[in-house]
Amino acid sequence: MINLIIRQKSFDWGQKTYLMGIINSTPDSFSDGGKFNTLETALTQAKKLINSGADILDIGGQSTRPGAVEITLEEELNRVIPIIKVLRQETSIPISIDTTRASVAQAAVEAGADLVNDISGGTFDPQMFPVVASLDVPLILMHIRGTPQTMQQLTDYGDLIPEISQWLENQLNLAIKAGIKRSHLIIDPGIGFAKTYQQNLELLRHLGEFRRLGCPILVGVSRKSFIGHILQQKDPQQRIWGTAAACCSAIAQNADILRVHDVAQMADVCRVADAIWRDQSN
Repeated sequence: MINLIIRQKSFDWGQKTYLMGIINSTPDSFSDGGKFNTLETALTQAKKLINSGADILDIGGQSTRPGAVEITLEEELNRVIPIIKVLRQETSIPISIDTTRASVAQAAVEAGADLVNDISGGTFDPQMFPVVASLDVPLILMHIRGTPQTMQQLTDYGDLIPEISQWLENQLNLAIKAGIKRSHLIIDPGIGFAKTYQQNLELLRHLGEFRRLGCPILVGVSRKSFIGHILQQKDPQQRIWGTAAACCSAIAQNADILRVHDVAQMADVCRVADAIWRDQSN
């Protein structure tokens, strides 16, 4: 895989695990809804994540938890663009915009964002691929079925891993056909999106099989409900060490980026896991 340089930061795939810190500028996120939905609280959290070791900040204004209601375009823009503008004035850290709308992606990049994280894999907005191609920025393609309102009723797979892999390959090909550089594409198998508890575990066990697609792999397990199911822990914010175990598993299967809430703790997980599975010099 070709290494990626974003805002003078080099992402050397396979050499280490990179951390994407989550900033949900929403009142209804499953994990931290309402905690960072003002400009001041979002900026404070961003600085905390940067100081804790985040490599990328992922800023989203639309909740994608199961059953989440879609907000208006204007509301989404109002939630994310001011944060991106101020952050870009204060830090050079790569910023990702978490959106399924091409117009939000364009406005965010114009405001200072560096890459687009689309949980629909380019399926919700037909303009996403051409817009990202024109912006010449990296794009994260996540696997999903349906929408956040319907996805948990769409978990009937014939053969889970091959079907997700084929879906991602198809979206990669469409993105490349639209003019997006292959070196700009990152895949995400979509833990928790149209997947049952058992299917999430199977995905983590077979994560390495997505290597055949030749793209960096992003994994988002942070505080998710399958961890709560295992731990019998209803409070997402009490799932840090369960998240750590899932992250460690993902690193063992060669994940490249982990999208997490608890950057400081997962930075330690990454350092130890990378030393075990990536550092072959000793």
